[in-house]
Amino acid sequence: MRVVVSTGKRKTSLAKATIKDGKGRIRINGKPLEILQPEVARLRIMEPLLLFGDGWKKYDIRVRVRGGGFMSQADAVRMAIATGLIKMSQDYEARSRMLEHDRTMLVGDPRRTEPKKFGGPSARSRYQKSYR
Repeated sequence: MRVVVSTGKRKTSLAKATIKDGKGRIRINGKPLEILQPEVARLRIMEPLLLFGDGWKKYDIRVRVRGGGFMSQADAVRMAIATGLIKMSQDYEARSRMLEHDRTMLVGDPRRTEPKKFGGPSARSRYQKSYR
């Protein structure tokens, strides 16, 4: 029995997916994917499964995710599942389909928040000044 562990990151979210042979069960932080809220995030997580075809139904996927907001977590989970499925199945046609559809599914987005500097309320904006 093969087990593949893959990770996905987005902003400050980190997801770790464990994929092994099974009956097509997907659990995210212990909850089944079908009842995950909000629906936008659930649809985002299901993208790699739809592009992969029915082959994912012979694997059980367990994902632990922490940090960030719900959409950032959804993207991290999506990346972990996509990379894990490709590692497990060695299906490179599915990999090219995923890259063609959306590159961030397999390749991380390097953007991070810029640190705040002195002299202003945020990273780039400055405090107003008046000469009267």
